[in-house]
Amino acid sequence: MSKRKRRRKRKFPWGLILIILIFSYSIYIYGWEETFGLDAETLKRLILTNEQTVPLSDDSHLTVQFLDVGQADAILIQNQGKNMLIDAGNNNDGPLLVQYFKELNIEKFDIIVGTHPHEDHIGGLDDIITSFNIGNIYMPDVITTTTTFTDVLDAIERKNLKLHIPKINSTWQLGDSIIEVIYAGTDDKDFNNSSIILRLNYGNIKILFTGDTTSTVEKTLIDKDIKADVLKVAHHGSPYSSTDEFLKACHPKYAVISVGKGNSYGHPGTSTVKKLKQYNIKTYRTDQYGTIILDSDGSTLSFSYKKTNTNGG
Repeated sequence: MSKRKRRRKRKFPWGLILIILIFSYSIYIYGWEETFGLDAETLKRLILTNEQTVPLSDDSHLTVQFLDVGQADAILIQNQGKNMLIDAGNNNDGPLLVQYFKELNIEKFDIIVGTHPHEDHIGGLDDIITSFNIGNIYMPDVITTTTTFTDVLDAIERKNLKLHIPKINSTWQLGDSIIEVIYAGTDDKDFNNSSIILRLNYGNIKILFTGDTTSTVEKTLIDKDIKADVLKVAHHGSPYSSTDEFLKACHPKYAVISVGKGNSYGHPGTSTVKKLKQYNIKTYRTDQYGTIILDSDGSTLSFSYKKTNTNGG
């Protein structure tokens, strides 16, 4: 007798449904154009494994300039023809930054972040907004009545732009880089603790940007994944930041301190410098090197530095 052939059961198309869900989620998060700039395997990794990297283009390099703006912060990030600016120094630095960026042939900033509304971080933002094409602007959900803050809001209004409040755990894309929003506060009594904290992921390289955050916020982050190869030291190296617990959780190989020569605050603090040395973290300071330039191919990174006319004093 011939054996009956077993009828093969059709498998439910879970794979197809998964792909549809992945694309739907990505379109919702990244938008239609950015989604279809990524392949399905990349989207699968981003969603299923929370991997914050994308395949790097052959000619792709990441450049981060920690600009010498004295006792202030200004960081230019460039990748794949896209430009991002984190902070823009003091009021007097604004015109000099505009001139410097134009010398670099920058026409547009795809992303601008004012980490918090202190003059040494957003002082030059109104000049930048007025002088360049702008994509998205992000600042924390706090307000102040200072002239500096009002000038930034007026510049945004004149260009018919919208000010965005970043959401913690959201991501942005800049070329081949992915930017994670690690923290954004609402402390209107201490704006430092409202600082937007970002981590840039480029291939295997991670860079953590901390604004002026203090130990109060650092304590809330030590249980999160904040590991980074490079740390932009918070608050110009203030002794009230960069706690031992935070440095252990971040575990950087390199650190950058944006600080002015002979500043009246005594930054960077002696205790902070000692801790960075204790943990064998190679440290670069703008008061010693001028503008510090990080270059990476996604696997390795290197530092160089140069003098730039960006410090308005």
